[in-house]
Amino acid sequence: MFPGGGRGGGAAPILMLGSNTQRDSGQKIQRENIGAARSIGDVVRTCLGPKAMLKMLMDPMGGIVMTNDGNAILREITVQHPAAKTLIEIARTQDEEVGDGTTSVIVLAAEILAHSQEFLSDKMHPTLIITAFRQALEHLNVIVDEHVAVPVDMDDSAAVLSVIQSCIGTKFVSRWSDLICGMALSAVRTVLTEDKENKTAHEIDIKRYAKVEKMPGGTIEDSRVISGVMFNKDVTHPKMARRIEQPRILLLDCNLEYKKGESQTNIEMMNEADFTQILEMEEAYIKKVCQDILEHQPTLVITEKGVSDLAQHFLMKGGVTVIRRLRKTDNLRVARACGATIVNRTDEISAADIGTGAGLFEVRKHGDEYFTYIEQCQNPKACTILLRGASKDILNEVERNIQDALHVSRNLYLNPKIVYGGGAVEMAVGQQLLAKAKALQGVEQGPYKAIASAMEIIPKTLATNCGANAIRTLTALRAKHANGENVSWGINGLTGEVEDMKSAGICEPILVKSQTYKTAIETAILLLRIDDIVSGTKKKTAE
Repeated sequence: MFPGGGRGGGAAPILMLGSNTQRDSGQKIQRENIGAARSIGDVVRTCLGPKAMLKMLMDPMGGIVMTNDGNAILREITVQHPAAKTLIEIARTQDEEVGDGTTSVIVLAAEILAHSQEFLSDKMHPTLIITAFRQALEHLNVIVDEHVAVPVDMDDSAAVLSVIQSCIGTKFVSRWSDLICGMALSAVRTVLTEDKENKTAHEIDIKRYAKVEKMPGGTIEDSRVISGVMFNKDVTHPKMARRIEQPRILLLDCNLEYKKGESQTNIEMMNEADFTQILEMEEAYIKKVCQDILEHQPTLVITEKGVSDLAQHFLMKGGVTVIRRLRKTDNLRVARACGATIVNRTDEISAADIGTGAGLFEVRKHGDEYFTYIEQCQNPKACTILLRGASKDILNEVERNIQDALHVSRNLYLNPKIVYGGGAVEMAVGQQLLAKAKALQGVEQGPYKAIASAMEIIPKTLATNCGANAIRTLTALRAKHANGENVSWGINGLTGEVEDMKSAGICEPILVKSQTYKTAIETAILLLRIDDIVSGTKKKTAE
């Protein structure tokens, strides 16, 4: 315990250092961090490549998930060690940023840290190792961008689809890859907003505007992209129209009910006339609200809040269909799809707020539930991906896979370049880094070479996972890359043979690879800078 009181004379914080309360040396903590990172890497190592093994996950509620998605696996793992938690966090970061490469980034980060251990054992200072790692990362990005990457023509749909197909070839949906990849590309092209000056992708918000809806029943072949929006709602009144062609859509973010008083509101009624007066006031208010709406002649009103029975009556008489309590996210998608503007008060409605871009509004029944479709939109900047399948488990796995396909499409539009898979890019980068390392002077040369050697873990793991002889395969691949020309040669994850990935059509977006390397090396740097683990808990003192 620290001598004296904490801030303000309170209890002093206690120092908790791993196994005991004695101050451990920085080297021991670094060894523990590296050990924790390697153990996390070993968990997901068998999940890399097309012959990846599955992990069976059991959640606290007793549910079971079987997947080879690195991010899904690490989300369910409970760990205590802070370094292991950091590594799990980078898988989440990788998934949010580019949506792919979660397994690769963990395996690579663990391998880089494993290579660092020998330098720490040789009493090399972590700062020197970190400096070499940073220098290697800068060179690595230049090598990938200038020597390895290949540009893609985004107007050539067949070429773009082949890239997406190669990225989801290891997934559950690989049997339906033509359908899934076509849907993903169509969805991304729908939500894409272009920068008109230089004709580049300005914003591609697939999380907000490309909604995936899962509907058990039917087959996976029945899945499709709706050029509009679908949500699980029915009309509020049975006499309202359930099908409208060329609807005029008004979107509201306000109650179509009588104003409710704030908390602690009391109304005192002395006789029946007072009650009648209150009812008349309510009816007059609702009538005015409905008149404000009907003046602009909408045929469909969607609100995020409630709609009273009286408002339903007036609107139904005016030939308006009403849907209430729609989620904010769904309302934003409807606004993008049909060109409407969400209005907060009925007396602020203008003609420009009415959305006329949709071709059809229809409520359909699937099973026991009603679903609203707003489709056939002229220029929808939002869409719904409707997935059909035999069970919820299958649909959940298909959703995970289509999210990967969506991210690949998005990454290609943001940076239309690809690199070849099968460990080809890692081996090419590793060989060029080794050549650059020879030009360095002093002790930094060792850690620089370590990054080049760590890169080989990706092709080595691919060879191991498909049952090939890893040493023999890696030696053959190294020989192919020795002259620095065969940058597209890698390991076929299905057969374990060394092949030209260009002719095999195995590739992925450059954004995924550059993000993988950046995240893995920066995480290794972060963990190497830690020389102590301190927990500042406070001791309870008796009054």
